[in-house]
Amino acid sequence: MKRKSIRVTVFVGALFSVLVTLVLAAQDKYTAKVPNGLAFSEFRGYEAWQLVSISQDGSLIAAIVANPVMIKAYLAGIPGNGKPFPDGAKMAKIHWNPKKMETFPAATVPGTQHDVDFMVKDGKRFADSGGWGYAVFEYDAASDTFTPGTLADKPPQGNDAKCGFTCHTTVKNRDYVFTDYGHR
Repeated sequence: MKRKSIRVTVFVGALFSVLVTLVLAAQDKYTAKVPNGLAFSEFRGYEAWQLVSISQDGSLIAAIVANPVMIKAYLAGIPGNGKPFPDGAKMAKIHWNPKKMETFPAATVPGTQHDVDFMVKDGKRFADSGGWGYAVFEYDAASDTFTPGTLADKPPQGNDAKCGFTCHTTVKNRDYVFTDYGHR
């Protein structure tokens, strides 16, 4: 009986060690960070933010969501009224690879996540990029991890806090924001 008890104890201990290793190896997405300081953790809770709009960007589909500061600004008429978004405004654009809905094949719905893009308004911190900081985090479904976007990605992404600035200069007169608040 003693021998069996020792085997069980060793097995349970080994199993526990494997589980602890797997848990520690799993990335907490909120530890990911782009150079120049823009961190995933600055957008904690984005999954529950209010929907601004949806879009199709090339082959990807996306939901654009915003924090309460940005939603309040949208509802006040920004950027259409010519005023800038206030510091503290944040938005996320979550991209998915599309797939046909299994129960209703006429519908296209989100499949695996592709990436998530973030914007935060902080006039002091990002004064040289229109007051906005940007981040792109590519998602790897196999490992369930996020990594900062790079020029090797498709589409290529700069991987610093100014990665979106060049593209967004085309909407400088809208305080660098492309997306309108979807009418409801």
